[in-house]
Amino acid sequence: MMLYNSNQIQEIIPHRYPFLLVDTIESITDNVTIIGTKCVSANEMHFMGHFPQQHIMPGVLIMEALAQTGAVLLLSQEGYKGKIAYFAGMENVRFKAPVIPGDVLSLEVTLTKQRGPVGFASAKASVRGQVVASGDLIFKVGL
Repeated sequence: MMLYNSNQIQEIIPHRYPFLLVDTIESITDNVTIIGTKCVSANEMHFMGHFPQQHIMPGVLIMEALAQTGAVLLLSQEGYKGKIAYFAGMENVRFKAPVIPGDVLSLEVTLTKQRGPVGFASAKASVRGQVVASGDLIFKVGL
């Protein structure tokens, strides 16, 4: 069951086409874990150059999709509504399999620690149950 569709996501985070990289939010558990989806399409701009002969979604965009999903988790909470969550860093990032058009990314982000406006999360992206990317995200909440 879908919690938020793309229109509702755009009410929470500022990203828009062509840089909105999360299509739905499926669930939020205890304001700590969020699961979203990204439907990968050959019509996306990055496939014009990465790589024209064999489309592969850039890993950095997979991590951005995870960061946007985490931003929805944070900014949907009462104390953070109307603010912006800035992507401040990534650590321990691993890319384990290519993501191609037709794949549906499952995006899971879990908040692990927060000190004031700075927070940390673990994140993983999967396709059909196989982890394709994972890492730790760092964010900072601004105005």
